[in-house]
Amino acid sequence: MNRTTRTFGVIAAAAALSLAACSSSGGKKATDSAAGAAGKANTPRMTIAMITHAQAGDTFWDIIRKGASMAASKDNVDLQYSADDDPAKQAQLIQAAIDKKVDGIAVTDPNTGALGATIKKAVASGIPVTMFNAGEKDAIGLGALGYFGQDETQAGEAAGAKLKAAGAKHVLCVIQDQGQSQLEARCDGVTKGLGTKVERLYVNGADNSDVTTKINAALTQNSAIDWVMTLGAPFALDAVKALPNGSTAKIATFDTNADLVNAIKSGKVQWAVDQQPYLQGYLAVDSLWLYKTNGNTIGGGAPTATGPAFIDQSNIAKVAEFAANGTR
Repeated sequence: MNRTTRTFGVIAAAAALSLAACSSSGGKKATDSAAGAAGKANTPRMTIAMITHAQAGDTFWDIIRKGASMAASKDNVDLQYSADDDPAKQAQLIQAAIDKKVDGIAVTDPNTGALGATIKKAVASGIPVTMFNAGEKDAIGLGALGYFGQDETQAGEAAGAKLKAAGAKHVLCVIQDQGQSQLEARCDGVTKGLGTKVERLYVNGADNSDVTTKINAALTQNSAIDWVMTLGAPFALDAVKALPNGSTAKIATFDTNADLVNAIKSGKVQWAVDQQPYLQGYLAVDSLWLYKTNGNTIGGGAPTATGPAFIDQSNIAKVAEFAANGTR
C-alpha cells in the first residue's frame, strides 16, 4: 500500500476559509454550476467539471459539493457538477466533459472497470484530472494528478477494531449500493479488524423504506446481531428507525451529516468514521487550480489522506458546530 502524504499547508488553508457556501439537494443528476460565485483569485477564469457517483438523496454529497464550491469561489472557477450512480452513465458524463474541453476534471471512481478507460482518455486529451472519494488504488495508474480520500480497507479495519473493543460479536454490515468497490472494501476491513465473520446486507440506498424494511427483517430474524454497521449517515438514521421493539443492537456508521451528529449526541448512534468530505471536495478542485496556475501537485505521487477519524461522544460537541453549517 502506498504511504499517504498529508499536505498540511493546503489543508490548513482550506480549514481557514469561510464555511458559508450554499448547499444543494443530495445526489442530483442534473448538471450544476457555481459560475455565479464571485471569484477571489486574480487568475484567468477556468472551467472544472466535477463528476461523481452520488446516489439520489444521499446528503453526504452535499458536503463534498460545499467544499468544491468554496474552492471554486476562491479560485475564480466555473464549477460544473454532475453525477450518476450508474457507472456507464457516469462514464458518459466524463466523456461529455472531455468533449466540452474543460480545463480540469475532478472525478470519483467506484468502478475502474467501467470508468478507467474514459478517465485515461481525459488525461490523454491533455485535461488534468484529480480523483477523490473512490478509486484510491487505481488513481495514480490512471494518470490522475492526485487522490484525496481515505483508504477504505484501512478505515474498515479501524472501525472493526473499535467494534471489537466494544465487545461486538455479530455485526451486520449494510451496503447501500451493490457493486461499488469502496463499499465492499469497508466491509472487508471491518471483518479484518473485528477478527470474525461479518454478515452483509444489501439494500437500495435510494429507497429509505427498502433500507428500514430489510434491516428490521435481518434483526428480527437474527436476534444475535448486536451491532449494525452502516456505510453512510442516512442509512444509520434508517437503522435507528428499523430497530425492532426490545432490540439491544447498537449502531455505528461511516460518514456524517447534521442529523447524524444529533443522533450521536443523543446516543442513538454510537459513533461515525469521518473521512472529511468537505475537504475532499475542496482539495479536488483547488489542486487543479494550483496545477493550472502554478504547476503544483499534491501528494508526491501518493494518495492524500483525509481520513479516517472517529466522531463520538468525546468530540461531538466541537464537530456539531461545523455540522450546523453543513460542512461536517
